[in-house]
Amino acid sequence: MTGLRNADGLHGLSDQRRSWVTEAWRHVTDERLRELVVGLVGVPSPTGDERPLAEHIAATLASAGLRAVTQPIDARQANAWARLEGDGTGPDLMLYAPVDTLTVGNESEDVPWIGPKLREDMRPEATVYDDLVTGLGASNPKGHAACVMMAAEAIALAGVPLTGDLVAAFGAGGMPTNARPGSSRRNTGQGAGCSFLLEQGVYTDYAVIAKPGWTVSWDEVGLVWFEVTVHGTHTYVGSRHRLPYDNAISRAADVVRHLEEWFSDYAKRHTGGTVAPQGVVSSVRGGWPRMAAVTPAACTLRVDLRIAPDVTPMQAKREFTAALAELRRAVPGLDATVEMILAVPGTTTSRESWVFRSAVAGWEALEGRPHEVVDGNSGATDANILRGRGIPTVRVGMPKVTEAPFDIDFARGMNTVSVREMQKLTRHLIRTAVDTVTRSRAECDSPAAPEGATT
Repeated sequence: MTGLRNADGLHGLSDQRRSWVTEAWRHVTDERLRELVVGLVGVPSPTGDERPLAEHIAATLASAGLRAVTQPIDARQANAWARLEGDGTGPDLMLYAPVDTLTVGNESEDVPWIGPKLREDMRPEATVYDDLVTGLGASNPKGHAACVMMAAEAIALAGVPLTGDLVAAFGAGGMPTNARPGSSRRNTGQGAGCSFLLEQGVYTDYAVIAKPGWTVSWDEVGLVWFEVTVHGTHTYVGSRHRLPYDNAISRAADVVRHLEEWFSDYAKRHTGGTVAPQGVVSSVRGGWPRMAAVTPAACTLRVDLRIAPDVTPMQAKREFTAALAELRRAVPGLDATVEMILAVPGTTTSRESWVFRSAVAGWEALEGRPHEVVDGNSGATDANILRGRGIPTVRVGMPKVTEAPFDIDFARGMNTVSVREMQKLTRHLIRTAVDTVTRSRAECDSPAAPEGATT
């Protein structure tokens, strides 16, 4: 494609598919999108406690005529999914979104780490500002989940005759977190819900995950977590000048400073494709807060290191331990040990895959210009779980809101969604779905580009 064209979103589709897509789009209204996202925000769903929201999603989709299911994982956690059945001659497609929020929405767990107090957008209560909706997770992930719900509902209402099944799936445990206090299971985050969904047979030929970023992403970083334990001497402030003194907390500060510099070099070495893997020191544990008079014998740092799709967790571990070995050589007496405590490999989908080509064709038809690749990404999603289980997957989402009657920081970006942008994403999801589950498997297996594609 050269130059611009009418960005009606239908370019390249056959007359029949144009008709089906147009009819489905007719059911996508601002009012319904706003109603869906306000409903999702109003049901708290911190990681590990998504079951009430899964039940809400299943009930909402069932009321629209879809066969919808709540899939319990335990008493507190559940997925939801709905299926529109085809005639069995075409490929199955999953439109997927996680539903858990990174923070909880109450002071007892979030403050002071999120800030001195909870703003309105940090609570599971929706507030509408004309085009914008705010509230905990209003954009990421709940605005995106609402778009998946709307897409499935609209296709069902349009009565599109499907060859393959369309599955709308909503996964618990999509955030990069381990279990919160009080959980009876340790594996509540890091894609636990998505893994369970697939293990229980909710499987498809292709998947589109709705997560932030108005582009079609085909690769994604993975992540490894490390615990670095810095050893020192347990002693008393009254004896500091009389006994050997080696403060593990002071030593840990040296390690943090070294790693912060090393992360920058690491990112430069591993930037490629659309990813620029980053690293952070996320927490420090050491000493007795009730007893400031003594030093601890150990101080533990936790590190999240993102890894490119072509880097294995073991390669990352060796590179990380080598960075600490370098510091030990430079700082006499430093005693620091490393343990890898979590590993989720990065993944990629071939750009020759049907789902990538179809999603790009839809993006270009909506924008009226060639697909714009967004690079420098370091965010990980359940796309890694889907691809890791053999399902070619692309990621498509909304851009972060930038114009608002309030400042947009990290939390506001997660917690603010534009209904206008929800319209665009939903239209894209509908077009990609109709373009896929109204074809034969042979058509999608063909290396020829889908209607309207330019890449």
